[in-house]
Amino acid sequence: MIIQSIKTRVFKEGDNLLTFITDHCKKIPEKSIIVITSKIVALAEGRTAILSSLADKEKLIRAESDFALPTKYVWLTVKDGAVMTSAGIDESNANGKFILLPKNGFKTAHSLRNALKRKYHVKDLGVLITDSRTIPFRGGSAGIALGYAGFRGVKDYRGKPDIFGKKLKLSKTDAADSLAAAAVLVMGEGNERQPLAIVKRAPIEFRDRVDRKELHIDIREDVYLPIFSKLSKRSI
Repeated sequence: MIIQSIKTRVFKEGDNLLTFITDHCKKIPEKSIIVITSKIVALAEGRTAILSSLADKEKLIRAESDFALPTKYVWLTVKDGAVMTSAGIDESNANGKFILLPKNGFKTAHSLRNALKRKYHVKDLGVLITDSRTIPFRGGSAGIALGYAGFRGVKDYRGKPDIFGKKLKLSKTDAADSLAAAAVLVMGEGNERQPLAIVKRAPIEFRDRVDRKELHIDIREDVYLPIFSKLSKRSI
């Protein structure tokens, strides 16, 4: 797999996202994935806010969350079926504003894919919109998929044999988040000014329709739920 990050001008709020991509990507090969950081998607949508107090920030976080819990360090929230801090609201690289998450990453990825397929005359093309998240018990953050189109987000090994011929029962690979993590590592998260990347030779299955629920696990079925319900009483 080859990931090529793309140096760009600074994307400004209200800029046209499709024009920005085509200005900086002169060619997108067949069977490639165009990766786009969620910040420029949000800026294109005008998803920003100016907050003058902590009360304003709390109000916005609650409005953007399905569930919000204040803690010693951050707000822990659930939004769009995922756990994150502060509902994804970020003030880095925002020029004094707060940037929210895009309205609908999957819908945007689908629309961009259709337009980019026409522009570059390709049949198999993936679009991946990324964000960064912290991981429990791990320092730092890693890329995660906010929305994607044109490829299967989960690689399913169930029913297939392992190297000794035993059939796998539970094994699935989170292809969408794995691609996002690899791309974000190359694109950077500071002042690199590389909000786009092209992924070539990715081991994924291209397809026209995407099931946006394929990565979702109901909280009642999450294998980690029992341990988190016990940890508050222990010191790790």
